[in-house]
Parts: sequence; C-alpha cells; structure tokens
Amino acid sequence: MRTFALLITVITFLLIGNMKAQIDKNSPLFTELKKQDSLFFERGFNNCDVAYLEQSVADNLRFYHDNGGFQDKKLFLERMKQNICSNPDQKPIRKRIENSIEVFPLYSNGNLYGAIQSGEHQFYIREKNKEDVLGGQAKFTTVWIKKEDRWTISDILSYNHHEPGKSEVTDNLEQLLKDNHIPTLGLGIIENGKLTQIRVTGTFDGKTTASVNSLFNVASLTKLVTAMIALRLVSLGKWKLDEPLDHYWTDPDIARDPRHKLLTTRLILSHQTGFPNWRWQTKDKKLSFGFDPGTRYQYSGEGFEYLRRALENKFHKNLEQLAQELIFRPLDMHDTSYIWNEQNNSGRTVTGYDKSLTPYATVKNTIPNAADDLMTSVGDYSKFLTAVMNNELLSPGIFREMTTRQVKTKQDKYFGLGFEIYDLGDNGIALSHGGSDQGVNTLVFLLPKTRQGLIIFTNADHGHIIYETLINRYLGASGKKIIQIETR
Repeated sequence: MRTFALLITVITFLLIGNMKAQIDKNSPLFTELKKQDSLFFERGFNNCDVAYLEQSVADNLRFYHDNGGFQDKKLFLERMKQNICSNPDQKPIRKRIENSIEVFPLYSNGNLYGAIQSGEHQFYIREKNKEDVLGGQAKFTTVWIKKEDRWTISDILSYNHHEPGKSEVTDNLEQLLKDNHIPTLGLGIIENGKLTQIRVTGTFDGKTTASVNSLFNVASLTKLVTAMIALRLVSLGKWKLDEPLDHYWTDPDIARDPRHKLLTTRLILSHQTGFPNWRWQTKDKKLSFGFDPGTRYQYSGEGFEYLRRALENKFHKNLEQLAQELIFRPLDMHDTSYIWNEQNNSGRTVTGYDKSLTPYATVKNTIPNAADDLMTSVGDYSKFLTAVMNNELLSPGIFREMTTRQVKTKQDKYFGLGFEIYDLGDNGIALSHGGSDQGVNTLVFLLPKTRQGLIIFTNADHGHIIYETLINRYLGASGKKIIQIETR
C-alpha cells in the first residue's frame, strides 16, 4: 500500500505544473466529464459493451489497482470479459457517488489537453427483478486526454477498496487476510432476511484480483444443498423422511448386514447412520457400521452419498439434475453446480492453498458428490441461505422438522436435518454448517430470530483462524455465544 501511495504522489507531482484548481461543478468541462464517465461505466462496465470500452481507452492505457496490480490495455479488457461480463444474470454494477466528484483541467501553453477526474464509487451485484446488493466501495482517479473533440482515458487509479459504512480501522479485511496469510475471502452479510452485502477480497490465483462473482469450492457446505433437495421432495410429497432407503438403494459393502434396513433420510441428514466419514479412511476401505443406526451421532459424508444413490435410483435423474429443478433454477443460482463446468468455471475459480501457500490442484468433478466439492459464488450461496431463512422451499411442517434438534453433539449444540443447531438461549438459535478440505475452509450461520446471516468462504487450509474475528464483528452478542459454545 505504501508503494501505491508513492505512485499517486509521483503522478500528482508530474502533473501539478499543468493542473489548475478544481473547476466549478456547473462548468461545461465538469458536465462533459461527468457525461464521459457515465458512458464509460454505464455503457461499457455495467452493460458490458467491451467494444466501447476498447475505443474509450488509449492504446497505452495504464491501470493501477491497489489489489489487482498493474494492467495494460490488453489485460484490462481480458479481465473485464472474465471477471465482470462472464455472467450477465449476476454481475457487478458501478454507481458513482455524485457529491464526491472533482475535476482538475490540464493545460499546455494555455490550451486544454485533458483533465483529471476523481471521486468515489460503489459496486453492487445486480440480478433480474431483484434489488441491487452492495458489494464494496473505492476511490478512483481518471486521466482524460482530449484530441480534437474526442475524450479517451490514458490512466486509471483504483484504490482504497473497502466496505461502505465501516472505517478502515475496524473493517480492514485486506489487513486481516495479510496478517493471517490467507489469499482470498468471500463474505456475505444477511440482514432482515435479505442479502445486503457481498465482499470478495484477494485474488483468484495469487495474481489476478478476485471478482465479486468469483467461484469457490465450498467443501461440506455441499451437504446443505443436498439436504434441501431431499427435504423439498418430502415437502412436495415425492419422498418420505422416515422411509427405509433400501427400497431404492443398498450398498454392496453392507448388503449382508441387516442394519442397512434401518437407514432413513432422517438419520442421514442428522448424521446418525453409524457410518464413518469416508470408507477410504477405514482399514479395509469398505463401508461398514460403527454402531447401530439411530443410536448416536457420527459425522458422515458417506451417508449423504448413500442418500444420493437412493434419490437418483428413485427419480432416474442425477443429483445435479434434481438440484437444477428444485433449487438452482427456482432461486436463479446460475453459478452453482455439483459438476465442473469448464466454460463457466475456468478463469473464475479461486485456487486453494496449503499453510505454506502452495496451491492445490482444482477439484473438477464429473459426477455429483452429495457431500463435497460444490462450486458456487458468495452471491449464489447467499440466495440459497436467504431462501432457507425465509422458508421459500419447504412446507411449514418440514421446516419445523429441519430446525428441530435430532441429536446432541455437545453442550448447547445439536444436529437438525442438514443444519447444526446452536442453542443461544432466550428462544434463539443459530443454524450453521462448515466445510473443510484441502485449500478450503467455509462456514455459514443463520439466526432466524434476528433474521441475520453470515457466509464465510476462505481458500486456505488455515482459513478457519479468522472465523472468530468475523463472527464477533458481524453477529455481535449471538456471535459471542456461538464462540463460547465452540470453545467451552
């Protein structure tokens, strides 16, 4: 950041000899540059007219970004296509803060040859038929050059990216990541049952600045989507919560064990199957029961995969197809999939890292995994969680089942159906789930009583070390209670 500040100082020094005082906001030049700025961002950025952007910037464009580094014209246009314009159904939108704009004319030998325009702007996520969601705020400085009657941009400075309404001292997410050696953070804030903010801070791959619609592998947060598919089918009368799953699937490894007849969707969603997390973690690499189903808790990804096989056999569709029909398309989740989509995911997916910041290979599943490796964006997963909070997917009875304590996991903490349940006291609960894989640590919370929510995506083995800071910052007293339960 110090280097960037020095850069601004140097540029200012070089220009100061030709720069006049800020001009009146009613002057023709001020009005003209507001118009040029509006066209550049509204037509070019917001509506992705890349051809217009290309003709509006000089061939020797110099673009300085305090997170994304230096970009020439070629790289600037490439990142526009990849990060801003790749998904028209959910894209960043720029809005200028009108009273922040200043214009300083540039003269040479008494002739106007350009101007410096500076100000602040905010970035939102826009979706069809929905309110824009605030994502971030930054300062900008643009150098406009005039040749004959045509204005083009020669230099752009984009800096001081931060969350609106928060001071840099209390909300310096960039510094939080830097101090904890975490490359990228995705953050979603739900207030009053609505998504109000999306923040994505860091890079895709250690070099390129991550966009607000970046894609993350969210590990075991996959299980919540699978759980909601099953519960939605139950709500629609097409599936039964307590029907034995051997009507549709029996794993060959346990076919001779009569306990397989006890397995139900309820026991799988509350992690009471008796299965290990994964069969490959056992000595013989085979699926087996560690205890009788329904007698106690043991977290299991195998259980969710078992449920997947039963659902797919019953409905003759794979889990991705069921998810598209029941969850993704109804909620306009265009950036979410169990299966790797090269066209949609390439260039937008955040790389995962180990503790030494060595990158892992990106997981690219060709078949759905019901328990792991869902690819999604902060915006998409936030849509999913707000739909859960507002009960847009389930019948009232099944929603009550989902939020009912099925099995105790520790003091004041339980599993419901899919979600973990924290008892916060005073009739308050938190619905939660986390995910952890190589290069992935993710965590979500919903507080039905206060209608708050928090989505945290990180891309490092040690990403969990910033959870407590973020929970305290965004969930207040409820967050402190959650931390007390976890650290008790």
